[in-house]
Amino acid sequence: MKLGINAAFAACRYPEPEVWLKIVGETLGLRYVQFFSDLIDPKVEKKTKERLCRNTKNAAKKYKVLIHSLFTGTAPHWSHFLLHPDEGMRKDAVGWWENYIHMAPFLGAKAVGSFLGSFSVSDSENPKRKKFLTEELVKTWRHFSSLAKDEGLEYLMFEPMSVPREMPCTISETEKLYERLNEKMAIPTKLCIDVGHGASVSGTGKDRDPYAWIKRFGSRTAVIHLQQTDKKSSRHWPFTKRYNKVGIIRGEKVLEAIGKSGAREILLVIEVFHSFFEPAEYQVLDDLKESVDYWR
Repeated sequence: MKLGINAAFAACRYPEPEVWLKIVGETLGLRYVQFFSDLIDPKVEKKTKERLCRNTKNAAKKYKVLIHSLFTGTAPHWSHFLLHPDEGMRKDAVGWWENYIHMAPFLGAKAVGSFLGSFSVSDSENPKRKKFLTEELVKTWRHFSSLAKDEGLEYLMFEPMSVPREMPCTISETEKLYERLNEKMAIPTKLCIDVGHGASVSGTGKDRDPYAWIKRFGSRTAVIHLQQTDKKSSRHWPFTKRYNKVGIIRGEKVLEAIGKSGAREILLVIEVFHSFFEPAEYQVLDDLKESVDYWR
């Protein structure tokens, strides 16, 4: 197992590659990072995007950090993304994904992953629409898989979420979708499991148990997102003494679950969000340091 961090901490704070990669490599002493799409939107003008990617890759090399994979940031999460009810909006999301796949080689990453999307309330209550949009998603994913293979990527990832509108959010639903997104694909699809996700109200007891998810899917998982949470919400708290007192995630239990899952290689990725308010604004680096120390 290896330890890394999601670059979400840098969004709207440390946009300069030289700055945030120095934090990862020197301040935190980590060798792996998962890129966060809010740092360079995939649909930015080509020359600007390529320049920023080049600067990012150079900074990563300088600070001895490997950009393991690219993952969606917050912007796609607010748009319904690949499950938007409007066809034109879904096509726009496809274009976003295509551009993100093209970015991966520029950053030296071997995989791209994503929150898949969210149904509208109307579509989530309409079985025919849900089936139609799911079938469209599978076709689109097959296109992404082919494109990713052409770009030299090793695999794609998707992340189970927390409510029924954000597919998938239960263990059984994830099993089914995992199979569908590996049918006749050019490269494998793997999972990114977040210990703070899973249906906490509408699901079963196992759906609410982060360790049950890891035991079930560990051997098919490339990345585990680590956050401290009380499971009343996906908190994305840091692993500090303060939050470890109220949170339910225990490092030793995560490692035990991975051991029982049959997993051979998983990257543990700290994914902590801080609000853009005082005093949280000034606690980011200290909280990240303490979180890294906890997992080490």
